This record gives sequence, C-alpha cells and structure tokens, in this order.
Amino acid sequence: MHALPSFILPSEKSAVTRSLGPVAVALTLAMAAVILGIAPAVSAHGKAEAAEQQGHHHALSDEATRSAADYSIPQIKLVRADGKSVWLADEINDGRPVVMDFIYTTCTSICPLSSQTFSELQEKLGRSRDGVHLVSISIDPEQDTPEKLAAYAKKFGAGPEWDHYTGTLAASIAAQKAFNAYRGSKMEHAPVTLIRTAPGKSWVRIEGFATSDQLLRELRQAVASK
Repeated sequence: MHALPSFILPSEKSAVTRSLGPVAVALTLAMAAVILGIAPAVSAHGKAEAAEQQGHHHALSDEATRSAADYSIPQIKLVRADGKSVWLADEINDGRPVVMDFIYTTCTSICPLSSQTFSELQEKLGRSRDGVHLVSISIDPEQDTPEKLAAYAKKFGAGPEWDHYTGTLAASIAAQKAFNAYRGSKMEHAPVTLIRTAPGKSWVRIEGFATSDQLLRELRQAVASK
C-alpha cells in the first residue's frame, strides 16, 4: 500500500485509512500528486511575474539623465493621426520648438506616463502651447493605425499642437534609428524625450522619465522669445 502524503501527520494516517477506505485513499494520493506536480510550475510562473514587475519598478525609479546631441533627420514618410502623409523632416523643421517621444498605443507602462507628461506640458504652456510642436511617433505602426492613434491622442487630451505619427514599420524604425531610440523591439523600448528649441540647434536628450516641469524649463527661453 502506498504511503500517505507527508503533509498528513502520522497520528492522522491510520484514522484517514480506516475512515476513507482504499478507494478514497487512492483519490487522496492522486490529488496530492497533482497538487505537488503543479506547485513547481506555479512557483516558476510567480517568479517570472515578480521579475517582470521588478523590472518595471526599476525602470520607473531610474533617474532621468540629460545630454546634448546632434541628429541628421532623413526624409522619412510618415502618416499623421489625421490620415495625412507627411515628411518627418518637414514636420519637425516648421520653425517651432519640438518636444518628441516614441510610443505605442497598447503600451501599459512607459508610454502612458510619457503621454501624461506631454498632456501636462501642453497645459502648463498655456497660451504659448501653439508655438511648440509636440511629436509622438509610434514604434508599433503595424497595429497603430491613424484611427487608433487619434483615439489615443484624444484620451490624453492632445491639442492641435500635439501630433501623433504612424507609417510603415521600416519608416518607424528609420525614425527611431535617426534619434538613437531603436532598441530592437517594442518590448525593449525605453523612455526617451528629445527637445530642440529651434531648427539648427542641438537637441536635448532626456533618458528616463522627464517631468513636465523639466520639459517646460528646457522650453522656457524659446517660448518666452516668441
């Protein structure tokens, strides 16, 4: 006869055997085997979830770093959320200061925080907001249609000065690479915000989560001169 599971105390084993009978004991053993067999898998899954959450928390807690950079902007054809095909260089070089990031609409960690920061920034700009161009480029253009981007923009209260762009996958990757923001896949993307106060000027690159106040400080001089 098979031994009862170890989690049944020795003093209880004889009572269980007498009261349950051979069939019930067999069922008890089977259930115990199933429980014990599943436990390692559940534990591994729990560890994976914990590691993923820890990674997100680590990303959220990293301090933003600021640097200056110069980028050559190629003529990449993108599609705005209003459905119009445009050239990236023309959109960025329209004379206004630019604040740019890379997002995708189904993102649940980095992108909502970055978009909320842009939303706060346009509010803090007040009447000067029309003089600043906010640019968000999708890194998942195969899923982010102009219609989905428009709905996403509406969710964050995007005004006419805040444009969202999609296009082909090749165009999106080219745009990301032009600004050293390409990380291989959307699951590997990191928060990066780019600010340029005027065409021909160097870009300010903020890696990590910038705040709306930080972005406003970067723009203050350019906005005040308009």
